[in-house]
Amino acid sequence: MTCVLLGGIRQGDIRHDVSGGDITATPILDWGHDDVARLYEDIAEGAIQSAQEFLVSAHRSVAANIRPVYGLDDRQPVSVTLSRGRGSCSQRLAIVEALARRRGIATRVRGLVLRGEFWYPRFRRLHAVIPKSVLLAWPEFLVDGRWQDISEIVSPAVVSALEPFTNTGEETLFDAIGRAPISWGKSISCDCLDFSEFVDRDLGTFESRDKLFEEFGQTMSTPIRILVDPVFRNWSASG
Repeated sequence: MTCVLLGGIRQGDIRHDVSGGDITATPILDWGHDDVARLYEDIAEGAIQSAQEFLVSAHRSVAANIRPVYGLDDRQPVSVTLSRGRGSCSQRLAIVEALARRRGIATRVRGLVLRGEFWYPRFRRLHAVIPKSVLLAWPEFLVDGRWQDISEIVSPAVVSALEPFTNTGEETLFDAIGRAPISWGKSISCDCLDFSEFVDRDLGTFESRDKLFEEFGQTMSTPIRILVDPVFRNWSASG
């Protein structure tokens, strides 16, 4: 039985229309910060890269240099995540978004409310305290004139011997997108990791993750998050 007392997600039946996205900095995506600028320069290295090549490099750099933990503050600025050298999947995805905006690639997020059961395998002994619903900001990027989600862009063009995502051990959701596209909606045919069974609500698209969390709140209520985040943000998610 999942815990309903921890939830901080506000209810709402209105589904957002498609957002046009943006490239501006936000409190979360603070790409003007020196730490973000340094990482950007390390990735670009003066090379001429297409938008997709840059995003693939950005994802790989974050995967290699930002240690995965169970941080709970989805509104944590990217610069703070970089300074700590660790972050949750959501916080690591935000870094890729910030780097994209710095390069001039428009981003937006799709708001998805997932069932807490998605995380049962990773927290086998803590099912009772996993929130009933988890709010996920899933990034999309305007590349080659069309919106593509993060997994479409950074996963290989051809996926062979597709292994299931177990949500256990060293591979996190952030890592999984580097090997296969992910589908959050039912698909008749898909060479991808299909997680549609865990989606309770699709809230539509938002100009930024800031806008999403401003409207719907975060997964954990503020008092609980303040209390437990100092522990979770130091808890390694890599096994």
